[in-house]
This record gives sequence, structure tokens and C-alpha cells, in this order.
Amino acid sequence: MAMNHPYTPPLVVGNHNGGSRILGAETDLKHIELECINCRTRIPMDKNIAGCPACGENILEARYELNKINVGEWLEQLRRRPQTLWRYREVLPLYDTDNIVTLGEGGTPLIKSHALAANLGLKNLYLKDERQSPTASFKDRQASVAISVLREMGVDSVVVASTGNVAISYAAYGARAGIKLLAFFPSLTPSDKMREAALYGAEVIKVTGTYDQTKELAGKFAKRQGVFLDRGIKSVAAIEAMKTLAYEIAEELGYLFFDSERWLSPDWFIQGVSGGMGPIGVGKGFREMYDFGLIDKMPALGLVQSSGCAPMVEAFNRHQRIATPIEDPTTVIATLATGNPGRAYELLYDYVHEYGGHFVSASDEEAFQAIRILARNDGVSVEPAVGVTFAGLFKMVQQGIIKPDDVVVVNCSGHSLPVETHILDSVWQRSLDLSQRSSTPELPKEGLLAALDRMDTQLRRVAVIEDNVDSARLIQRLLQARGAYDVQLAHNGEDGLRLIRAMEPDIVITDLMMPDVDGFAVIDAMKADPALATIPIVVVTAKELTARERAQLKDQVDLLLQKGSSIDEELVENLVHKFE
Repeated sequence: MAMNHPYTPPLVVGNHNGGSRILGAETDLKHIELECINCRTRIPMDKNIAGCPACGENILEARYELNKINVGEWLEQLRRRPQTLWRYREVLPLYDTDNIVTLGEGGTPLIKSHALAANLGLKNLYLKDERQSPTASFKDRQASVAISVLREMGVDSVVVASTGNVAISYAAYGARAGIKLLAFFPSLTPSDKMREAALYGAEVIKVTGTYDQTKELAGKFAKRQGVFLDRGIKSVAAIEAMKTLAYEIAEELGYLFFDSERWLSPDWFIQGVSGGMGPIGVGKGFREMYDFGLIDKMPALGLVQSSGCAPMVEAFNRHQRIATPIEDPTTVIATLATGNPGRAYELLYDYVHEYGGHFVSASDEEAFQAIRILARNDGVSVEPAVGVTFAGLFKMVQQGIIKPDDVVVVNCSGHSLPVETHILDSVWQRSLDLSQRSSTPELPKEGLLAALDRMDTQLRRVAVIEDNVDSARLIQRLLQARGAYDVQLAHNGEDGLRLIRAMEPDIVITDLMMPDVDGFAVIDAMKADPALATIPIVVVTAKELTARERAQLKDQVDLLLQKGSSIDEELVENLVHKFE
């Protein structure tokens, strides 16, 4: 439970390595204040402050005595410090470095893209590889700083609302610090992410609702129970942690381009956004470096959202500074499903208008395609939110917003493992079993293109029988987006047979496992009807077929495809190529 006594910073700060000393100053006391971004009122940093006491603004930024930092001496110290985010500790909101909770976060490499950059016509495309963070997410930066500050403040329990990465990071760092985490997840969050948070000891609460509703519930719970609530974008520690990305990028680019002490700002920093905390923090970091004189310009921000939840993009396209909330996000990418960005969008809108930038959206399908393109060009596998980021990058390059000579840095976080069934096609591996010989008949399964080579190239009418509504609609949407295909859906075998008889399709795509009349019965009925017997059949199923079932289907279907939890785009792409 959070402690109720007021937080007072230590009067004398410093340790054996001088980590808290303000370099070049006459005192060892590190002074931190919070400044209201609206009315500029300054107040002491305190854990009980939830907003500006003067105007009620709920976003406060940390302010340091930057004029007391001797930049030359500081740069010399940086060269001798370990490559973690805490090497920038003089500009982080912690008084005593003995309270640092770290797992080695920060100091991630800046990788230059070659093949993908060449395909895009970009000369200087760099990937900030946050996948190499302790829990494979740039949210480890936020967790390290936030948990360290909470430790210094004497907090022993914290509530957080998360779509996955934040809770996992907080759970890991909380375990290290002995701080209990109560993590509230919206139901759309992948179960793998919730299990990982639980593995670190977090108490997991799954909420049937949107992310915005989950945040509201978490806030009410924290207030009722008297537990400290992590306030996300409104958290001072979170924004300060994210700015370390900017410091690292400028320092790394300086060495890459000049091989000297000079630091360099990129022309573009690109990131997928939901709540907006990351780019807001990055922007603050570049502003501080500009004030230091370490860089001579501010970068433009490329901000990408999923088209299924893009309130910022929609407001930007309408030239509005305030975003209209999205009530029911339709994206399947949970980490980008913040329907109400609130004040965050206003800050990003102001940044873009002052320093340059652009807001753009990309669909979930475009995101999955971008993940595959990045992995196969540069050997980098990323999570769906970063897939959206790259899909947006592709669009900004194609539209001429990003120029060939621009220095572009993309924030890469997470891995594609939870969504690989969306990305890979159904024939991603070939197997050879020499353990035994079998006389079991084999179904044609050498690949969709090879099977469709035996079919009429003018196929246009498609009947899809699939009890998973989302999978069926995905096939329909992707086909119709690429040509004049008449795709009709049925969600059980009985309706499927009625659809086939009424539609007389050129091809039938069917699942096997369906209630009542299953796919086997549909196929048998088609083959028994002379009017339907010659229609090509593609079976898409997750069922592990027995030898008897294989023998039954051997001469009945043109192609058998195994599927994961959903239909991937590659299957539809192959169909389209054959149809055209």
C-alpha cells in the first residue's frame, strides 16, 4: 500500500561515484521542480501532486538547473559511464542514485538499414533497436525510471493500466525493487502478455472493455484502495524516461556522422502512437539538448496510428488541435487502441506545427505486411505497433513527405512472436519424415499457387464458409481491396450449401470444423450434386487430420491449408495473384 507521509527530498545528495552531483556547480544538492505546461507555475516534486495547483493542468514536466551543468565536463563523464539510460542521471528525476532500479536498460544500438532503405530510396534510415531491452520493449526505460522514483518516495504498491508492454516492464522492475504491481488489462490484450506480467508476480486484472475504460477502472480502484496510480502520460517519470531515447539517438548519430563530440539530431523521428507518451518524451529530450547547445535543430516527428483507432490522425487531417475520441476501436493491435488521447495530442500537434512533422494512419493488414517486409529485408522482427510505424513510413516516403537525403530514425520495439500466424503464409516450412513409410493417401498441399495452376484463371465469384466471423471478413476485405471479386460469406455448413447453390461460385473456400453441418459434409454434398461437383475447393483448417480423414479428402479437394488462429494475408495474396 502506498505510504501516506509527504515526500521530502534528501538535503544532501551524492554517493561514492558522484552520480548525483550537478557538474560544474558549487553545491552537491540536485534541485528538481515540476512545471505546469499550461501556466508555467513551478512547484516542488512530490508524489502526492496530481496536477497544477494554479490552473488544474494534469501534465507537469520536470525542470532541472541546466545552467549549472558544465556541458564539456558532462560529455567527458558520459564517455566513461556504462551504456545505460542512467548515464544521463543528472537530467532524470531522481535525487539519490542508490535508489536506481535497473536491469541494464538503455544504450540500445542504432542500426543502419541497407536493403529496406535502398528499396525506399532513403540514404540514411536507422532503426533504434529497443528490442534489445530487458523485456524487449522501450517501456523498460519508463519502468526503470518510474520504479526508481517510487522506491525513493517510499511507495510499495502501484496500479497500472496497460495493453501489455508497460505492465510487463513494471512487473519485472517492481519485482526487482520489491514493489507490488496491480495490472489492469483490456480483454483485447494478448494472453501471452498477461501471463508474462503474472510470471513476474503482478496481480493481473482482465477488464472486459476498451483500454480507455480499463484506465478509468484502474484509477477508481487505486483511489478507493489508497494505492499509488501510475498516470501514464501524466507521469513525470514516464516522460523523463522516454527522453533518454533522444539523448542516445543524438549521441549515436554524432559518432556515426562526425566521429567526434558533436551530437546530431535526425531530420525525422518516427514512432507508432497510441497515448503519445514516447514522442512527447523524445521531443522534450531534443529540446533540452537544443538548450544545452548539443544539437542545432529539432527533428520532425512522424506519428503513425492504426486506421482502426486513429483519433490523432483524423483531427490532424481536419486541422484541429483537439481530437475527437474513438468510442469503439476496431484495430486488433491492442497497444494502439487508445481511443481518447486527450492532452497528449495537443502537445504533439503543437510540436508538429512548431518544428515540423506529419500524422498518418495504416491498416492492420498493412502493418502485418510491413513486419514481413522489414524482417525479410533487414533481418529485424518487430511487434505489430512497430509494423504500423513502418507502414506509415512507407506512405510518407511514397508521398514525398520524407525526402531521400533525410536522416530518419524509427523506434523499433518488441518482437513479432505473438502474431506470426498473421504474418507467415501457410507453407512457411517443408517437412521430410523418414521415420516410417505409409500408404496413407496424401492430399495436394504443395502450395496455393501450384494448386490454383490447375484451376480456371478467370475465377471471380468466391464463396467463403468459415464460422470464425473475423477470419471470413478478413478474406473478403483483402480480396475486395485488390480487385472486383464477388466474395460471399456463410458462417456454418448449412448456410454455406445454400449460398453455393444460389451463387454458383467459381471457387469455394471452407473450414472443416463447424457446428452441425461441418466442412466434410459440405464437401460430400457438393461432390454428390452434378451441378456443384466440379467447383474447385480449398480447405483452410486448424484441425490435425487423421489418416482416415486424409483418405476421405484425397480426391475431393484441390488444396489443403493449415491455419493458425487467423487467416494471414499471404493466403489471400496468392489467391489474388492466381485470379489476375
